[in-house]
Amino acid sequence: MAHGALMEFTDSNFSSEVLQSGLPVIVDFWAEWCGPCKMLTPIFEALSVEFEGKIRMGKVNVDNNPQTAAQYGIVSIPSLLFFDKGKVVEQHTGLLAQAALKTKINNAFNV
Repeated sequence: MAHGALMEFTDSNFSSEVLQSGLPVIVDFWAEWCGPCKMLTPIFEALSVEFEGKIRMGKVNVDNNPQTAAQYGIVSIPSLLFFDKGKVVEQHTGLLAQAALKTKINNAFNV
């Protein structure tokens, strides 16, 4: 599923890839059947390339990885969680325009 600089996070790799990452990480919780999730994907992909090397960006399919989604209380998708040093520092639920998401990334991580 990885496109561009996007990663695929799962119940089994979430701890090592997200919580233990040396870089800040943004996780997009999504599902195949979610219309707004599909609209967010190209925006997320473009920004993952733009911020490559500064932050990591990836997706968690909530249908395939219910443990991680439940652990973070994901009840609406798309939901974005911003992690820094293993802790959630920002979150957003719903579709965001590319400029708005870029601003949120810059504010959360000062990149």
